[in-house]
Amino acid sequence: MSAKTPSPMLPPETMTRLTPKLAQVTEQVLFGDLWQRSELPARDRSLITVAALIALNRTEQLPFHLDLAVKNGVTHSELSEVITHLAFYAGWPAAASALTRFAELNPQ
Repeated sequence: MSAKTPSPMLPPETMTRLTPKLAQVTEQVLFGDLWQRSELPARDRSLITVAALIALNRTEQLPFHLDLAVKNGVTHSELSEVITHLAFYAGWPAAASALTRFAELNPQ
């Protein structure tokens, strides 16, 4: 018997079925407006989001946002440095938890 790791993000159709309004504002406001604003590039928004999730110890959302950060041009080396830097500002446990999620993305 193998343990299955739960997906950190629900499929959009599940979110829509369970919480239709949350799905709507996530798509239209969060990703359709906020993430599209020209004042900050998507790369910077990804760094800020990853840092906030680490600082708040919200590791369940980290895999999605770590992957998005890489797609937005953030390097693995930069993500490693963010985790290291935040160990001093957000605490060792938060950084260690983030490192566990980062290792799933970057297993080498």
